Amino acid sequence: MKPTDDREITWAVARLQARVLALVGALLGGATLFVMTALLLLKGGPQVGQHLQLLGQYFYGYTVTWPGAFVGMLYGAATGALIGWIVGVVYNLVADRRS
Repeated sequence: MKPTDDREITWAVARLQARVLALVGALLGGATLFVMTALLLLKGGPQVGQHLQLLGQYFYGYTVTWPGAFVGMLYGAATGALIGWIVGVVYNLVADRRS
């Protein structure tokens, strides 16, 4: 194997697929916010999810209720997708500059 072959393999491995990273971020973000809300609702109590309720300041329509859990899932998916895509794009830009 020539040294150029090693470099091509390294180059192929070093790049991230921003769309795939966005999909993974969307799945994790949506599922996490839904599960956190659902667990608080199942736990119950006098003031359910007092701290998580503050997300309603940023995510319009989100509340710690069952309908709010689904709204939160959408917001979590959108936020996770955006963060995953940005991380993938920035990583690829840095990797391009290094080579």
